[in-house]
Amino acid sequence: MCGRTSCHLPRDVLTRACAYRDRQGQQRLPAWRDPDKYCPSYNKSPQSDSPVLLSRLHFEKDADPSERILAPMRWGLVPSWFKEDDPSKLQFNTTNCRSDTIMEKRSFKVPLGKGRRCVVLADGFYEWQRCQGTNQRQPYFIYFPQIKTEKSGSVDAADGAESQEKVWDNWRLLTMAGIFDCWAPPEGGDVLYSYTVITVDSCKRLSDIHHRMPAILDGEEAVSKWLDFGQVSAQEAMKLIHPTDNIAFHPVSPVVNNSRNNTPECLAPVDLVVKKPERDSLSFSSSSQEPTPSGSSQKMLQWLAAKSPKKKEPDAPQKEEPDVPRWSSQFLQHSPLPRKRGGAGLLQRWLKREEEEPAAKRAHSQ
Repeated sequence: MCGRTSCHLPRDVLTRACAYRDRQGQQRLPAWRDPDKYCPSYNKSPQSDSPVLLSRLHFEKDADPSERILAPMRWGLVPSWFKEDDPSKLQFNTTNCRSDTIMEKRSFKVPLGKGRRCVVLADGFYEWQRCQGTNQRQPYFIYFPQIKTEKSGSVDAADGAESQEKVWDNWRLLTMAGIFDCWAPPEGGDVLYSYTVITVDSCKRLSDIHHRMPAILDGEEAVSKWLDFGQVSAQEAMKLIHPTDNIAFHPVSPVVNNSRNNTPECLAPVDLVVKKPERDSLSFSSSSQEPTPSGSSQKMLQWLAAKSPKKKEPDAPQKEEPDVPRWSSQFLQHSPLPRKRGGAGLLQRWLKREEEEPAAKRAHSQ
């Protein structure tokens, strides 16, 4: 399932992160619809507005279907046929839509048949693992593996769309398959656009956290096909819906449990409580889900503690990139992931920027 996400990028940065090539191969940035409704957040929950990508053809009859629109939409699909005057009166949960039953439920089958496919954007999503033998649940932040290159951060906001896209390799946004619908109040008023996230069985790497995960569209080709409802039928598009192992994750603080908490702390990795400290390597018994940090994990946690997002950085020489500890997903039994280059450094820079950047500057960029 997917019930909480993060999408904290300012509007102009989010736009740059969504650069693409249209059908003619031209470099493009998506145009915004209702941009003032977009509110960056580290902790987005259902019924809030989140950014989605969709084809311009949904809004303009003669538009190039490969051109994209960025639009904030309500999370939790409200069917077009809903007759009440208040969306909150909907009696069933439409936050997620199971891929295996999507054609069995009118709320999802109808908009899918009309080609109302969208791509839900996020830094990543949160999921909670039940701790065996207790009522507690441990939250995790789950995202695409990140790759840093020398070009990261080298583009000025005033540069053109093409040069921006060529060097955009900061945080790779998670792209999740969704469907949307348009609901008009019976007594008149503004049309409400809302969406649901399609879910699938979890991949092997996430199965120890939860048995369901969002349907992630991994790569530009998958995103383009999902959005192109004119050329790609619903039947063909659904072939893109399957689990992917191309993910990374780390445990985070329970502060994310409360959706009113909207701080960088929601994303920051934490050290898990270890019940068996005598075990000095990453290994588990079948009766325990408590991970024992490896030496590298402990080093990483010490590094993060020294470079807390809330702590002002002293002027000191920066370590060479190879010496910077990485986040890894080696926190769960049966779920080893190779370390991914650059992910920790990129997110740390985000968190540091959010703490140090003047509030007025951030407000202007949004």
